[in-house]
Amino acid sequence: MDKLLLCDTCVIIDYINGNSTLLSDLKERHFILFVNSVIEMELLQGAHDKEELKKIGQKLNTFRRLEISQDILYIATTLIRKYSLSHNMQLPDSVIAATASVYDVPLLTYNTRDFKYIPDVKILKPSQVD
Repeated sequence: MDKLLLCDTCVIIDYINGNSTLLSDLKERHFILFVNSVIEMELLQGAHDKEELKKIGQKLNTFRRLEISQDILYIATTLIRKYSLSHNMQLPDSVIAATASVYDVPLLTYNTRDFKYIPDVKILKPSQVD
């Protein structure tokens, strides 16, 4: 069985900054690591200069992409309607959660509080990956 993970932005930031070997270790253990376009855009938007932008691009090339379909956008919109007022659900998180749900891939994140109330999304903290 394939070991698949959608990596949240916060986990990839640690990887890019060299603060964690988690993603390198997971790749060595044959996990297939994914991002979507929203995660990619969040990372690129956080670059402070061209050199950092290049570094982010190089690191992102080591991940597989999950396409954002109309179904994902529909679910993301539903999540915003349901959780924006009660849980301060933000647009990027709604698309990330919907992507994990549609593709049935666990979401690897440090920010479990941003997603724990969404029933169709399996959330994993880095310490929970086996």
